[in-house]
Amino acid sequence: MPGAWLCSCWGGRVLPLLLAYVCYLLLGATIFQLLEKQAEAQSRNEFQLEKLRFLENYTCLDQWALEQFVQVIMEAWVKGVNPKGNSTNPSNWDFGSSFFFAGTVVTTIGYGNLAPSTEAGQVFCVFYALLGIPLNVIFLNNLGTGLRAHLATIERWEDQPRRSQLLRVLGLALFLTLGTLVILIFPPMVFSHVEGWSFGEGFYFAFITLSTIGFGDYVVGTDPSKHYISVYRSLAAIWILLGLAWLALILPLGPLLLHRCCQLWLLRLRQGCGAKEAPGRRPRGGSIAARGVQVTPQNFATSKRELGS
Repeated sequence: MPGAWLCSCWGGRVLPLLLAYVCYLLLGATIFQLLEKQAEAQSRNEFQLEKLRFLENYTCLDQWALEQFVQVIMEAWVKGVNPKGNSTNPSNWDFGSSFFFAGTVVTTIGYGNLAPSTEAGQVFCVFYALLGIPLNVIFLNNLGTGLRAHLATIERWEDQPRRSQLLRVLGLALFLTLGTLVILIFPPMVFSHVEGWSFGEGFYFAFITLSTIGFGDYVVGTDPSKHYISVYRSLAAIWILLGLAWLALILPLGPLLLHRCCQLWLLRLRQGCGAKEAPGRRPRGGSIAARGVQVTPQNFATSKRELGS
């Protein structure tokens, strides 16, 4: 019955997953509230004190004028204009920045610090995302499948000698380690050096970006006090695509590699235990007769033929 199958499926798999999902969200909400609420209140109080000090120093301004000025700053920030610096700041819509923005659209990162402000740009962004997001998914899936076809021949390693299996596992582990360093370790170091961040902030930006969370609190190439090379943000967009492709490769391949390493370790452990047994030691079960197997001329002849073959 469809109804019975639906109830069994809901009670057997969906309901426990739903409960675990909701509990995980509640746990995250509780921890984030404990960690961030007090800091937010402190920042709000400091901001209000700074506004009061500003009004005390500039008595020609009143509260309403200051709030209007803050509103103008907020609107400029929403449209992607950094309030720091002056009008000579680099454009947020030069080709490199536009390429970076296009990459954040199709990868669904969406930092939120920059968005189209014109009606035509917003309409184009909708249709561009409708085509670009599926194209990005297809590209990453095919790239990950192609790389796994070259690398993940682990399922066929059982037919090869143990030494060859071990060498392949070590080579693949070395390849994954070097790739992780190139994709996840070296870029945060570069970003930290260029942007003036700590390594922790650079690694945080890399993880938030490649996981497509994209909070927008850390974005490369947005500090007006720094002089970036013209292709800096374009290179960052290319790194994002390569990083997503790398994650598409190692996420399925990593557990498979760990499984193969465990199998090789257990096989070596069994062989080590077998080598410690005495060569002439009788098996634990004793002779054939002791195990309750009746010896007949037919069985003896069959065993003799098997040994001769």
